[in-house]
Amino acid sequence: MSTTDAVTFWDDVYAGRPAAEGPRPNARLTETVTGLGLPPGEALDLGCGEGGDALWLAGQGWRVTAVDISAVAVERLTALARAHALGDRVLAARHDLQESFPSGDFDLVCAHYLHTPFGLDRSTVLRSAAHALRPGGRLLVVDHGSTAPWSWNQDPGLRHPSPREVADGIDPNPDTWTVERAEAPRRSATGPDGSTAEVTDHVLLIRRTP
Repeated sequence: MSTTDAVTFWDDVYAGRPAAEGPRPNARLTETVTGLGLPPGEALDLGCGEGGDALWLAGQGWRVTAVDISAVAVERLTALARAHALGDRVLAARHDLQESFPSGDFDLVCAHYLHTPFGLDRSTVLRSAAHALRPGGRLLVVDHGSTAPWSWNQDPGLRHPSPREVADGIDPNPDTWTVERAEAPRRSATGPDGSTAEVTDHVLLIRRTP
């Protein structure tokens, strides 16, 4: 399928949801940043959606580059950042990760639920993310480990690669990167429609050695 198809699909997904009123960060991001005591620096949010993670990070003092293929998502994030007086800390841009990768060096790169029904070489994207880390920086990849009732993909045969499999796809050199976490925790989640369900996350955390 073409890039135009992908843009239209994701624009329709976000246009079909009520616009968020404020930061609604992913639980694995807040627990990681808070639990590790990561000091604010430069962050990159891949597949940012409407920007709950980017806004939360900016509120903690981070400067965030947030990218998504959907112009609807990017426009909503830009408006929210301004509304919460965070416009100087959040740079939101439409970006097709299948075509290119954002430039810069970062202390944190996060990719939450970077899944799509369209062509995307995730291993290459995540490998680029690892290379974009500054010494001591972290790459946080959080994938679906189960299918939530509100997911756009309800394929009963869908397989969820483990965090170790994702790490193997990135193929991090142990002399340069360290896998700090590769787990599959469960939690109670709330969907866009307000419904709740227990879900499994696949969490991968990689640190670039100083």
